[in-house]
Amino acid sequence: MSLSVQQRGSSFLVAAVCLLVFGVSAPFSGHDLQRVVQIAIGLCAVGYGLSMSPVRLVDRPTAVGLALIVVLGLVSSALARQPLWALTEVAVFVSCGAIAVAFALLRRHGGEPLDRALILMVVLLCLIKSAQYLYAGTLAFTSGEQAMDPDLLLAGFSNKRFYGQFQTFTLPLLALPLLLPTLSRSLKGAVFALLCVWWLIAISGGTRGTWLGMGAAGAVLALLGPWGRRWLGWQLGAVLGGLLLYWLAFTVIAGYLGLDIANGASDRLTTSLSGRGPIWWQAWHMLAERPLLGYGPMHFADIANKIAAHPHQAVLQWASEWGVPSTVCVAVLAWRAGWATLGEVRVPSGERVNLLRLCLFAALIGALVQSMVDGVLVMPNSQVWLALVVGWLMALHVWRSPATPAWPLAWNLWKTLSVLSVGLLIFIAVRDVPHIKQAQQQYVQSHDTLLQPRFWAQGVIAR
Repeated sequence: MSLSVQQRGSSFLVAAVCLLVFGVSAPFSGHDLQRVVQIAIGLCAVGYGLSMSPVRLVDRPTAVGLALIVVLGLVSSALARQPLWALTEVAVFVSCGAIAVAFALLRRHGGEPLDRALILMVVLLCLIKSAQYLYAGTLAFTSGEQAMDPDLLLAGFSNKRFYGQFQTFTLPLLALPLLLPTLSRSLKGAVFALLCVWWLIAISGGTRGTWLGMGAAGAVLALLGPWGRRWLGWQLGAVLGGLLLYWLAFTVIAGYLGLDIANGASDRLTTSLSGRGPIWWQAWHMLAERPLLGYGPMHFADIANKIAAHPHQAVLQWASEWGVPSTVCVAVLAWRAGWATLGEVRVPSGERVNLLRLCLFAALIGALVQSMVDGVLVMPNSQVWLALVVGWLMALHVWRSPATPAWPLAWNLWKTLSVLSVGLLIFIAVRDVPHIKQAQQQYVQSHDTLLQPRFWAQGVIAR
């Protein structure tokens, strides 16, 4: 590996890590800042990808399927009521692909040291967010107020559900150091304590989608051999630790101080849809009316409602906006990729690479299950983490068939499409960001409702 390739990879890694940390840890962070951070990471990814030689990352059926999805998206966008916004959604999809490719290339050229860098980044992010939460909790308990809302302790995200999506990606990965037999007991104890606090935040946040996703991931990994069950054991232990911390903080200490706790975790133990029923019906009616190409990417947000600018259900969202054929392509590709990864994680190996693959697979399962009830495919930070997980799994994939050289024409077409997509996203950001606060205030005042995130925090594009 040449020094120039190492330098390019190091530059991309440093830039991506700094942007990821900044996007979720800045005190003023939120949906709009995280969208700008996503665009910046996409720009870095495209720049890194342009400097690399063609390499095989997917097989030919996957490449054909992805090309068909993009073509169908472009046709749907051309027929949509607001083509520019529809093309913007297609550009987001392509830029996420560029981020996934960049992380795959980074890991492919960097080897196992990059795995350690990834886990260190996850530990750092969880440590920063845990410190912020504990600091905010200390201030709340010592403020002298008579009431306390645990939701106010969650900083860095516009909505606690977005925080929960971030935890769905990081909870599985944070358990990796606990599986490594070479790690010392003291370091394992520190990581386990951090995992307990991270579960405390997940419990107090009350995001049922996170609980559902992690439950599904645990059920699947329990069937994947001793290492999967060991991962599940650490997670269950951390859940119990998190529940104990929650009880001590919000029952024992709060009771001793005479604090009334609002929005407790027990309030979320319901089977209600939390307003999702009407928006699911809206998506279904859109799908039934235009099944072939949909209303156009992002165009659920073009039909205003008082609940949300996306249906909080990945399949309904894609089918109603992109059409049924595109949805079938996505489902087939997801099934093929998941089945291929499943075949590798079932190998009973305690090697570091296989353990990382196991944790990445758990994160992917959790995120996909959560996307059935939440906007994992919509929120910028979640889109970046989904691209990171997919890209890393692509890099770790072991090809059963002989390696074939990448097709230069397809590689050049992909690079051109990536450049155009990131260019469009930069144009949208430059156009909107200077006026974004004023536009949000006008929307709230004129519609007497809360912001409904989609591309921006005010995501309704209906005129």
